[in-house]
Amino acid sequence: MSKIKTALISVHDKDKLQTILKVFRKYKIKIISSGGTFKKIKELGYQSIKLSEFTNFPELLDGRVKTLHPKIHAGILSKKDNIKHTKEMKNSGIQKIDLVIVNFYPFEETIKKTNNFNKIIENIDIGGPTLVRAAAKNHDRVTIIYSKNDYEALISELKKNKGCTSLKFRRDMAEKAFLNTAFYDTSISNYFTKLSKNYFPEKKIISGEKIDDLRYGENPHQKAAIYSYSGQDLDIIQLSGKKLSFNNFNDIYSALSISSSLPKNTGTVIVKHSNPCGVSAVKNKLESFNLAFMCDPVSAFGGIVSCNFKINEKIASQINKTFFEIIIGKGFDNKAIKILKRKKNLRLIDSRSFKTNQVIDIKSNFNNFLLQNIDLDSSSNNFKVVSKIKPSKDTLKNLIFTFNVCKHVKSNAIVLSKNYSTVGIGSGQSSRIDSCKISIDKMNKIDNLEKFSKMRRSELCAASDAFFPFVDNLEKLSLAGVTAIIQPSGSIRDKEIINFANKLGLVLVFSKKRYFKH
Repeated sequence: MSKIKTALISVHDKDKLQTILKVFRKYKIKIISSGGTFKKIKELGYQSIKLSEFTNFPELLDGRVKTLHPKIHAGILSKKDNIKHTKEMKNSGIQKIDLVIVNFYPFEETIKKTNNFNKIIENIDIGGPTLVRAAAKNHDRVTIIYSKNDYEALISELKKNKGCTSLKFRRDMAEKAFLNTAFYDTSISNYFTKLSKNYFPEKKIISGEKIDDLRYGENPHQKAAIYSYSGQDLDIIQLSGKKLSFNNFNDIYSALSISSSLPKNTGTVIVKHSNPCGVSAVKNKLESFNLAFMCDPVSAFGGIVSCNFKINEKIASQINKTFFEIIIGKGFDNKAIKILKRKKNLRLIDSRSFKTNQVIDIKSNFNNFLLQNIDLDSSSNNFKVVSKIKPSKDTLKNLIFTFNVCKHVKSNAIVLSKNYSTVGIGSGQSSRIDSCKISIDKMNKIDNLEKFSKMRRSELCAASDAFFPFVDNLEKLSLAGVTAIIQPSGSIRDKEIINFANKLGLVLVFSKKRYFKH
């Protein structure tokens, strides 16, 4: 046990201070405090010693130098039962400090509110992290409290131990303290690398703040949690249904990445195991859901639906006819929520706050991790018509839509579409020809494929996520009724592919970029 006789309090966030001050008075704990904290404690009707009076040294440089003083750090860092330390402290007239309560300047909040470089720099805390690290290092004797959320735990500890803290408590608080100083420093270093656009620096620090423990990982016997980078809030809101699992979040963000690439407030995406099994970007909202579902109703069963618009009563009624795990919408009408909540386990997700602002993709493999920048550009500048037959404006737009969906399908990927709606998706095969066969087979299983043709006299388009190395894929697609194909260039047989497309009378468009997804 370590008796708390003297506490140093220096906090930017002064909320809940009164709760601990009451307990300090009860156990006659002397308080040293700095600047604004000293004023706040006085306002609350409690006594403390002003830090500058304790050190006999004024605060300097507009408060940049306050706690960086030998009387403070020696008081914190002196080891318990060390005769040499005790003698040096006595000779220098330095008192021991047993408890440090500190939180930092709000750096993360500042960069969210302003781009003013000078303001951001002034909110980099120096003294605070130094105090925290010193106290956490010497947790054998000193108690460190970093967060106001731990005030209640401190109060409980002091009451239980009559003004003392246990080694276990101090060690637990030290662990939290080091996590928070590391997190704080990571936010600062990430700010500078983002400023310089140095996304692959010599040392890469990835930080996350836990949002929640999940139901389970990829399988029920695995534990999992979700974290946000740099303390950002979760950008989706669960309105109802069971707690989400690792796979649920993976599917949700896979669906949202496709939805966000569709025209504003347009389109429906259905995802299963992070692969799209139906996508439609037609403007009519109910029609887009029906067409997305029609693409592969067998795979859609038990999947998740992402509507890139607000879900109304009519669409909710149609959705409720099938078993889905999750429904995502940019808001829900009250009547829609009432209908969907009839299935108590169905999760409803509001995605209005979701933004595709991710710059770097991270994949972890054992003791290593891979980083890459994300490129989701689908502008027409990336494409070149290479066939003799030129596509109509509508056909080219449909090809680009098809290719955009293809980017989100696991490789090897082949996507067939008609009328801005997928009719066949082949994914995750080692052979491209196998993905081709799967996409055609899925299309042929659609009971009312003619409905696609009747609604719009649109060509059957195909997209591949990488170049076709041989002409067999083109031949197979052409025999299935495909009249327009889009694929990345880059094969040594590109000329052979172009010549074969011309021989078959196909529209062929090359993409300047390849989009594998593994």
